[in-house]
Amino acid sequence: MPRPRALITGASAGIGAELARVFAANGYDLILVARRADRLTALRDELAPQGADVAIVVKDLALKTAAKSLHQDVKQLGVPVDVLVNNAGIAYGGAFAAMEADDVSRMVLLNAASLAALTRLFVTDMVARGSGRILNVASLAAFQAVPSMSLYAATKAFVLSFTEGLSEELRGTGVSVTALCPGLTATDMVHDITQRGAAFPEIPSFMIADVKSVAQEGYDACINGEVVRVPGLANQMSALWSQTQPRWLVRTLTGFFGRQVLRS
Repeated sequence: MPRPRALITGASAGIGAELARVFAANGYDLILVARRADRLTALRDELAPQGADVAIVVKDLALKTAAKSLHQDVKQLGVPVDVLVNNAGIAYGGAFAAMEADDVSRMVLLNAASLAALTRLFVTDMVARGSGRILNVASLAAFQAVPSMSLYAATKAFVLSFTEGLSEELRGTGVSVTALCPGLTATDMVHDITQRGAAFPEIPSFMIADVKSVAQEGYDACINGEVVRVPGLANQMSALWSQTQPRWLVRTLTGFFGRQVLRS
């Protein structure tokens, strides 16, 4: 039997790299996509002894034409994609009004537009085959507004809503779509955000999840066909609270704390 194959974007570090390790350990061949060729090469060399066939594609998915280009690159490889993992994303913190216009465009393109475009391109092939899985990496921030990270939270809310809607559209097709919604996780991205000065106070270590456990939960949820997975009991309670309270109350409380962060 041929080995199944997973395409993972944002695979050079963090949750993406750990997802690559989990999929490889479970018998998957891989197509790894990211901007940093050196990290992709190192990860390929690490996984090769496990018997995984690993192809790497160096691509900046924050470019408007990147999704279509990546789909064409995969077609040229001549192999089907059984699992699409949309993990690539960026986060900029601070006041939205102070963000560079290019950063605004880049975040929306990478976190939302490219994810949707890639899903559209690959889900067509999956539906035609009658099988496939899609794992979209969202965030706990998807469940509520996050002043001081307003745009990031909005892009992740898009990912969550898109995933839930698409999961219903795909019911009965043999294709499942899952949103992984981790809270703070020990990745380079979270480290960069928390190190950007006094506006981001030090976060206690117990509030930051282990990236390996988050990746394992993402894999399990994807393979089991779950629609939404929030790793960690505290994060699950936070998501539940924000969904069961009046929006004005959630907005008021997050706004109060967000303004304190921006003023600090």
